[in-house]
Amino acid sequence: MNNTIEHLITRAESLIDKLETLLPAANAPIDWSAIAWRWVAKLGKGELQAISHPHIIRLENILFADRQKKEVVRNTRQFLQGLPANNVLLTGARGTGKSTLVKALLTEFSAAGLRLIEVERHDLTHLAEIVSLLRDRPEKFIIFCDDLTFEANDEGYKALKVVLDGSIANTSDNVLVYATSNRKNLMPEMFADNLPARYADGEIRPGDTIEEKTALAERFGLWLSFYAFDQDEYLHIAANWLNTFDIAFDEEARLAALDFSLTRGARSGRVAYQFARDYAGKRKLTPVHD
Repeated sequence: MNNTIEHLITRAESLIDKLETLLPAANAPIDWSAIAWRWVAKLGKGELQAISHPHIIRLENILFADRQKKEVVRNTRQFLQGLPANNVLLTGARGTGKSTLVKALLTEFSAAGLRLIEVERHDLTHLAEIVSLLRDRPEKFIIFCDDLTFEANDEGYKALKVVLDGSIANTSDNVLVYATSNRKNLMPEMFADNLPARYADGEIRPGDTIEEKTALAERFGLWLSFYAFDQDEYLHIAANWLNTFDIAFDEEARLAALDFSLTRGARSGRVAYQFARDYAGKRKLTPVHD
């Protein structure tokens, strides 16, 4: 009898041990001394994971976007001073400085209490939980959603709408959403969406599907567009980045920058930055002697 009971206890303990390995671990305490975090979700639970070494970008390194930069900086300063400010949507061509501008805000204003939380599109369903964690903090938080797009019936779409507009609960005064997207309306536009459009009183009125897709972008109070660079602008940006690596932008560098853009099939700020890293690295590389 005793052997049977001991055997059952041993099996029960073994089963409990296996169940504990399947359960999500308790969240570690949030490191509020950090200035940037990434929301990490696993098995339906998420936590703020501090970023030890945020990417340091300075506002002066963002070129040919003066109007957009001025507006975003103004809005952010209002936010930091406790004044009314808007959620921000930055749309336009790839590699034109949208994400870089948001990162540069952290470099510029972290000493004034600005904090940045990066949230992936598939984790937007956790937005209400994230905001509740931040509500009573003294800092000002930007929830950063990079390269934001939605597919049809995406749950994150509804979660973001609630945070932008507020539900029956008030939105938090110390939280704003800054998002970037290569799509103007954040959602794919299908030919079928136009089928319900109707003609009335001399106007073409779009169907509910189109209105729903454009409604999310309109919930951002500040909406700014970025445009592709021409060759001269691309070279100017490449020279600026190369200067940060203490390399002169001479004729050799100019030709190398043009060749680099041809191999990449694009002239963007991102390509200019990648060229500068590649070229500066090659110039400073210690030669190997056989």
